[in-house]
Amino acid sequence: MSSSFPWLTTIGLLPLIGAIVVAALPKAAAASARMVALVFSLVTLVLGIAAATQYKSGSTAQFQLTETHSWIPQFGVSYALGVDGISLSLILMSLVLVPISIFAAWKDVDGPRARGYFALMLSLETFMVGVFAATDVFLFYVFFEAMLIPVYFLIGSFGGPRRQYAAVKFLIFSLLGGLIMLVAVIGLFQQGPGGDQGFLVTNLHGLRMSATTERLLFLGFFFAFAVKAPMVPVHTWLPDAAAESRPATAVLLVGVLDKVGTYGMIRFCLEIFPNASKWATPVVITLALISIVYAALVAIGQSDMMRLIAYTSVSHFGFIVLGIFAMTSTSQVGANLYMINHGFTTAALFLFAGFLIARGGSRKIEDYGGWQRVTPVLAGVFLIAGLSGLALPGMNSFVSEFLVMIGTFSKYKVAGVIAATGVIWAALYILLLYKRVMTGPKPERAAVADLGPREKVVAGALIAIMVVLGFFPKPALDLLRPAVKTTLQHVGVQDPAPTGAAVDGSHN
Repeated sequence: MSSSFPWLTTIGLLPLIGAIVVAALPKAAAASARMVALVFSLVTLVLGIAAATQYKSGSTAQFQLTETHSWIPQFGVSYALGVDGISLSLILMSLVLVPISIFAAWKDVDGPRARGYFALMLSLETFMVGVFAATDVFLFYVFFEAMLIPVYFLIGSFGGPRRQYAAVKFLIFSLLGGLIMLVAVIGLFQQGPGGDQGFLVTNLHGLRMSATTERLLFLGFFFAFAVKAPMVPVHTWLPDAAAESRPATAVLLVGVLDKVGTYGMIRFCLEIFPNASKWATPVVITLALISIVYAALVAIGQSDMMRLIAYTSVSHFGFIVLGIFAMTSTSQVGANLYMINHGFTTAALFLFAGFLIARGGSRKIEDYGGWQRVTPVLAGVFLIAGLSGLALPGMNSFVSEFLVMIGTFSKYKVAGVIAATGVIWAALYILLLYKRVMTGPKPERAAVADLGPREKVVAGALIAIMVVLGFFPKPALDLLRPAVKTTLQHVGVQDPAPTGAAVDGSHN
């Protein structure tokens, strides 16, 4: 369903304009950079909400708010945008997290350098919107690679002591995945219908190709998405990148950018290579389970607060990938909802940990203890974020994690049982972190200030979102279900028959 107004182009272009304005501010007005960036991000959020009101959940079209223009017709490349319930929800999550991150990072960078910092955050927002809205495979690849540029400089120029190492490692892993995917993109075009719109996603569904070709192309896409996701064993760049990033950068990196990996698995691996996806399912599920358990156990042993949170995200992404490749409607709805909930939960964990580190001057967990006695508000919001991270009933993560496990168990019982142990490990790494940091005798730094008004606004917004999604997830579920149904139709799978009643529906 196309729209007369280019909603998606406008939403993507506005932050880029804001980035140019912020970067062009004179040195004398550098202090205004954060306010200008915040205004542009808030206006973009309002436009995103307005666009969402134009989305018709009852439509039979796979994509809505579509825009299609010829770009490089000789190579079949189009400037094509559109959203379904999955991509729209991820775009809205991104649009919400950017102003929250900017407001949280208000005092992270001072002086003229603030212009570059906030300009990079806005330019990253443009690429995030583009990568989720692209319905042309080559255009998706362009945005997929373009995201690396602002993230590299956000880490390498504004990060911690080992920022250059972390930035280069992030870039090498990402470029390797992107290079392999580029080969697969070219191979996919050769298998497709060709023509001036040969890269449109809708023109690549149902292709007939040999099993070997489909599997090789699937592996090319899947490897890039596994790196981005990140999955064990190609996850090692994430703890370094997240630990050396500013907290706001870590939010956008882990909360949004990494979702491109799991989103790509759904949009491209499952929908374009359905037979290869089913062929690879046993291995992918095994890797997902390893990610859940291994990353959780590693998180428990971390001494660096930011690295601990990064490893919890690797474990959570294992749940998301498990839900995707279990290929039941319940597990897939849960996985898609998990992507949204994880974005807000990990944002809260990184930002609240950042507030604490700004006061304590250290990322080392051993340097803290008893801080609930001097910063009770910070301790309280940190605990709430942690409870969301361990999927406590009533918090947003519970619904999505429960759906993933129920959907998986209905088809793969052993995998469902193993995944369920992740709840135990999550309780351990969250509660042990809180105990070591917040409880105990009053620390020597008794004059440390609690959260200020700006920080309370950030905390209040994130907690409100997590609680609302925990108690009232229905709007998000209603948005996701039709898109999940379409995905499973492309794959050609059906939910397993219920085991608690006779298949023919007869009653005793």
